[in-house]
Amino acid sequence: QVQLVESGGGLVQAGDSLRLSCAASGRTFSSSVVGWFRQAPGKEREFIAAIRWGARSTYYADSVKGRFTISRDIVKNTVYLQMNSLKPEDTAVYSCAAGQDWMATAQGIPNMRTYTYWGQGTQVTVTS
Repeated sequence: QVQLVESGGGLVQAGDSLRLSCAASGRTFSSSVVGWFRQAPGKEREFIAAIRWGARSTYYADSVKGRFTISRDIVKNTVYLQMNSLKPEDTAVYSCAAGQDWMATAQGIPNMRTYTYWGQGTQVTVTS
């Protein structure tokens, strides 16, 4: 069974940076698309970024484009989300998810249904 574990969240000030990690156990990320989503209190879960493990194609929500960068480390079987210039509105629980790359169309990347496995999430709080 695949397990995803996020880490790297915390409490920071506006303008600071954080790097989130998503590590997989039980299988490698090969042939996967891995995405990051976030959910703020009282709001729906929203897509943030995704990466196709093989092709390294990346996708971003407009709200984080230019500030967040998704990447992957093959050796560590880990996906990272580098978050710069954080804003209070970035405060949320951040979760990573993995799905089958071959099933994920470009239009489907932001859709939660594209992803089969989900982590528990890590809290990111940005104060002003």
